[in-house]
Amino acid sequence: MTELQDVTLTVNGRRYTLAVEPRRLLVDVLRDDLGLVGTHIGCEHGVCGTCTVLVDGASIRSCTTLAVQADGRTVRTVEGLGDGAGLHPLQEEFWDKQGLQCGYCTPGMLMRALEILEQDPDPTPERVREGIASNLCRCTGYQYIVEAVMAAAPRMRLAAPATQPTTGAQA
Repeated sequence: MTELQDVTLTVNGRRYTLAVEPRRLLVDVLRDDLGLVGTHIGCEHGVCGTCTVLVDGASIRSCTTLAVQADGRTVRTVEGLGDGAGLHPLQEEFWDKQGLQCGYCTPGMLMRALEILEQDPDPTPERVREGIASNLCRCTGYQYIVEAVMAAAPRMRLAAPATQPTTGAQA
């Protein structure tokens, strides 16, 4: 019998402490223990990207990441995109631009697109295309996804809180 290990995760802003087997995958903890089934399981080898989530702001494959590796870290899943009252601009643009077809790749694609836009709020279409190439989609041909990400970029820039420049002078 494998000894359980306590793991504390902050998932979509909520803190959880769970006892898990050390060999348990993060995707299984998210889906089975926390009920966050938006993270899909595809290839189970880290190739397709359907299981992509953000850990401390960086995209990872949750099907090849052990839950114990995420101990003490912040995890964001597709369920954490919307605010409960409405969709995130990326979700709205995926819908409007038909960036989702069968929808299986969509959660991972949304999380990867979010990371791209958080790193570069004003990307070129080429940068988006290169960034999402790590996630496989068999339905859209990627063009609609690129269009959706490009349409979401200015909306996300407008929604981002304004930062005040620091001059070094004390008031």
